[in-house]
Amino acid sequence: MYLKQIRIKRREFPTRDLFPFNIPAVQKTDQIDISSRVTFFVGENGSGKSALLDAIARKSGFLPWGGSKIHRVHENPYETRLANHIELEFAPRHRYGFHFRAEAFFNFAASLDDIILDDPGRDRYYGGGSLNVLSHGESFLAFFKGYSFQLDGLYLLDEPEAALSPQNQVEFVRIIHESSNSNNRQYIIATHSPIILGCPGGQILSFDSPPIQPIDYAETASYIFYKKFLNDPNCFFRD
Repeated sequence: MYLKQIRIKRREFPTRDLFPFNIPAVQKTDQIDISSRVTFFVGENGSGKSALLDAIARKSGFLPWGGSKIHRVHENPYETRLANHIELEFAPRHRYGFHFRAEAFFNFAASLDDIILDDPGRDRYYGGGSLNVLSHGESFLAFFKGYSFQLDGLYLLDEPEAALSPQNQVEFVRIIHESSNSNNRQYIIATHSPIILGCPGGQILSFDSPPIQPIDYAETASYIFYKKFLNDPNCFFRD
């Protein structure tokens, strides 16, 4: 593994009233130990999964393809500053890393088209053509099978299930499971998908009941909700 531990310097926060410093999970967590090559961040919307993943990326020097997520209209000077208040403990590592955000994938695919104009052979890593000619889900899966996942390094993935069918989520899990077991690659993934959370040997860290702490697969809110829904979907829509 590359990333072994995350320390949050919460006593040094510049504010506790504005995002991301007002998130309970980061306010109440001192240290997170990473124990697997595949680690999942789980929690409800707003629980801090993406905020911490973004901070890890910035602290590691990874720039997200497609641009940063900055809400300028809110004029929040602290939005991207959590990275300044965390420490990362790395094992000796390859310098390569990648920060994937589902919402910026279209911009990444467009950037790749520009790269291919100068390096036509690059498209063979993504199925031999532009990702933009594929469906949304097909382009995601082509990316995950492609060049980036063929290099050793640290991969930070934010909601990779966004465009994937259930069957392709299983295929995604197969890809990262095989890649992490047979190569020197580590994945940290923020997800709501109980299918992706089912990756064998994965560590699951819950943001729902601070401090951030390990949780068993069957105890995750996603698993519990989907199990209840599939057992009796009508119960969610009765008056």
